[in-house]
Amino acid sequence: MLIYFLSFLGGIALFLYGMQLMGDGLQKAAGAKLQRFLEVTTGNLLKGIGLGALVTAVLQASGATTVMTVGLVNAGLLTLKQAFGIIMGANIGTTITAQLIAFNLANYVTILIFIGFLIQLLAKRTTTKYIGIVLLGFGVLMLGMDMMSKAVLPLRGYPLFQEIIAKFSDNAILGVIVGIVMTVLIQSSSAVVGILIAMASQGLLPLEGTIPVLLGSNIGTCFTAVLAALNANTTAKRVAMAHVMFNVIGSIIFIIALHPFTALVTLISAGGSVGRQIANAHAAFNIINTILFIPFAGPFVQLIEKLVPHKGDIISLKPVYLDEKMLHTPSLALTLATKEVIRMGRVARENVRIGMDSLLNYEPDKLKYVQEHEPIVDSLEKDITNYLTELSTQEMSEDLSFRQTGLLHACNDIERIGDHGETLAKKGRNIFEDEVIFSDEAKEELKRLSELVMTASGMALEALEKDDKLLAEQAIQACRRVKAYQKEMRKNHVIRLNEGRCNALNGFFMMELLINMKRVSDHSKNIAQLVQGTF
Repeated sequence: MLIYFLSFLGGIALFLYGMQLMGDGLQKAAGAKLQRFLEVTTGNLLKGIGLGALVTAVLQASGATTVMTVGLVNAGLLTLKQAFGIIMGANIGTTITAQLIAFNLANYVTILIFIGFLIQLLAKRTTTKYIGIVLLGFGVLMLGMDMMSKAVLPLRGYPLFQEIIAKFSDNAILGVIVGIVMTVLIQSSSAVVGILIAMASQGLLPLEGTIPVLLGSNIGTCFTAVLAALNANTTAKRVAMAHVMFNVIGSIIFIIALHPFTALVTLISAGGSVGRQIANAHAAFNIINTILFIPFAGPFVQLIEKLVPHKGDIISLKPVYLDEKMLHTPSLALTLATKEVIRMGRVARENVRIGMDSLLNYEPDKLKYVQEHEPIVDSLEKDITNYLTELSTQEMSEDLSFRQTGLLHACNDIERIGDHGETLAKKGRNIFEDEVIFSDEAKEELKRLSELVMTASGMALEALEKDDKLLAEQAIQACRRVKAYQKEMRKNHVIRLNEGRCNALNGFFMMELLINMKRVSDHSKNIAQLVQGTF
């Protein structure tokens, strides 16, 4: 008995490894197209559903899609309703794997593995190599399926097992619970489907007994999103709650209508194997559940907002985008890192804006805000640097390696921008406490320079986000305008000093302010030059 159990575990291991290989190959073959997931904000619910299904089909993991969606919502780039559309689509996309493994290809497994290995070994084009990896992964996955199926075959002769299965099949709630537990432990609803197909193909489970487990696996797959939302803001927590409620409510509906649903699956799978019936049941549940929810998406989102009320969030010190699971796919990992760098840049830039505003309109709350948010910049700089450093150990193309190095430099420049923001806020306090009064002319010049600095830094950050070389050039020109105007302000200040319209103390403060504001512009220029590839 032990040998069969170990063989079953080995089959699961091969199945999961094969699925990982497939996912890696598909992700790398998709390249930049996959990155668009993180850059596109869906305009309506149907587009979100399509996007979620497509990306999950490529990632081979609905959990990864929902984790990234939580990150996007946490950063304010997606609304709850848009995110809900992606989540519904992710549930549909994850059924693709089940459809693939339902094909009974046990007799062709070794051929698939050999062809996949040969392609990835001999192919000269990178994309063709990735296709070979996909075939190799699918072959390994099917080999695992075959091992699981053969390992459970002897169980047919055990009366105790037959008794357990009988209770299991008669109690739908028990099946749901088993599906939840299995998915949480294995962290893959597709693997649970694979196990069900392996057992059902040996006559160990009827279709009626597998459907509740399928429903439970859909609930269990929400566990990853819930974990991702624990330290996120309220909206991100709402995304995780929407994911859970979507699957729980859907499962309740389908448990109530279990017999009609089973009949429907049997009808649409006429002539198909039990494996095909299970795969179709998985797909039918997620598609029908999505169709049922679409008309009620608005009220459903309102319900979620009531269940998870807003509590006045504090921006997290920890990254919301970085995912170590994506490090094996450098193109996607770099997209995540870019998003995190941009998030860090926005916090630093807001600190600079408030710091410069404090120079002429000091309020204690402004300095408090900057001092509370500066640790966020420092913490993100450390985490992003560690993430990019770990990423450097992965095999990357020359372009990706160049981009990885550029992001490291950008991270450092943004951290320095944040430091200058804090310095400016503290200078504002000193000006207030020392009762330093600038002339109206000097105030207007400071206001004008602040606007130029914010324009230059904003354009540089946008150029980095969009990887836009034209916008980067415009940012560099804006930085040059900052430098030129700063020089003009120095001259004007000297004139005022000589004419007695300004004293030495005012002059000391003015010079320090000009240095810090110019340095914000200098670091912004560095970021723009990174986009141009001239660092």
